[in-house]
Amino acid sequence: VGDHTCPVTLSHDPLTMFSRNSVTAVRAVSRGLSTSAASQARVCVVGGAGGIGQPMSLLLKLDQNVTHVSVFDLVGAPGVAADLSHIDTPATVSGHGMTLAQFTGDNAIADQADFQSKAFDEALQGADIVVIPAGVPRKPGMTRQDLFAVNAKLNQDFATAVSKNCPNAMVAIISNPVNSTVPIFAEQMKALGTYDPKKIFGVTTLDIVRSHTFVAEAAGVDVNTISIPVVGGHAGASILPLLSQATPSVSDKLSAEQVAALTHRIQNGGTEVVQAKAGAGSATLSMAKAGAQFASSLIRAMKGEKGIVECAYVESDVVADCQWFATPIELGVNGIEKNLGLGELNEFEKGKLAEAITELKPSIDEGVAFVKGA
Repeated sequence: VGDHTCPVTLSHDPLTMFSRNSVTAVRAVSRGLSTSAASQARVCVVGGAGGIGQPMSLLLKLDQNVTHVSVFDLVGAPGVAADLSHIDTPATVSGHGMTLAQFTGDNAIADQADFQSKAFDEALQGADIVVIPAGVPRKPGMTRQDLFAVNAKLNQDFATAVSKNCPNAMVAIISNPVNSTVPIFAEQMKALGTYDPKKIFGVTTLDIVRSHTFVAEAAGVDVNTISIPVVGGHAGASILPLLSQATPSVSDKLSAEQVAALTHRIQNGGTEVVQAKAGAGSATLSMAKAGAQFASSLIRAMKGEKGIVECAYVESDVVADCQWFATPIELGVNGIEKNLGLGELNEFEKGKLAEAITELKPSIDEGVAFVKGA
C-alpha cells in the first residue's frame, strides 16, 4: 500500500545467518511481541506473500502467543507458508491461494476467481485476528489518495469475506489509504450487519515507531524506553505526533524548531522511504514490525492481559468533525476497552490538530460514500 503494502493480493531472507546474538537480534526487531505461552491465537495475514506480508508473517511465527499463521495471497502464499513452517517455534502455518504455476502458464487454473474465493474462505475460517497489508503499493510521485480507486474495492471485498467467515475477529487494516480504507471496511460490515466498532482498527503503529526512532535520536534518549502518542490519521498532515506528551519528557531536550522539523519528518516518513527505494518499493520491513507489534497487542489483550495501550485509527466521537480518528486505545478481551482521547495539547499541537482534521475529513467522507453510493 501507499506507504507500505504488498505488491498485490486477492483480486491483488531476511534472516541469512543466526549468530550467537540471534536471540537478542530477534528481540530487538520484535520489540513489543510478547512471549507468554499462555496467550495464543490464530492470525490470518491477507497479502501474506508480499513485501509487508512475508516479514510480518515471520514475526508472527516467532511470537509465542500465536497458535497458527494463515497466509493468504493471490500468488505465492503456499510457498511462503512452507518456508515459515520449517521455523522451530510452536505456531503452525498454512498457505492459501495459487502457486505461480497455478496462476500462469500451461497448468494455470481455469476458474481462478472461484479458486481464490474458496482459498480466502479457508484462510479466514477460525481466525481470531485478521491483518490486512494487501493492496497496490505506492510508487514515487503517488499520494495515498492515488491508491484509492484500486484499494477501495479490495477492502470492500475483504470486509465481505471477513463478515462471511470470521465476523467476530479483530481486524487490523494496513492497506492504504488507511484514512479511507478503514471507513470502507466498516461501512461494508455495517451493510452486512456484522460490524462491531470495538474490533475494527486502522494500523497507525508505524507512525509511533517512527516517532520513537526519530525523537530518541534527536533528543539523545533511549529508544527502548520512550513512548510517544500519535493521533489523527495515517497520511501527511493528518498524522499528529504529540511530542509534548512523550514519556519520559523530551520538552527540555528539543527546541521549537526541532519539534516542528521532527513533526514534519514523522508525517512524511513514508515518502522518505519511497524516495530512497526509488521505485523499488515502499516501507515494508518497518511496517511489518509495526503491524506485528499491533497484532501481538490485540492477542495479548484478547487473552486477558491488562493495561495494553496502542494508538489506532478507530471510529469514535473524540473529534466532533471526524467519525474516524487515531488516539491511544486501551485494549481488552473484546477489542477496544477504552478510548483514552487526545490528552492535553500545547499551542503548536492545537494548530496541527486543525490541519489534521482538514486533511482527514474528506478522506473519511470519500470512504463512507464509496460504500453507501455503491
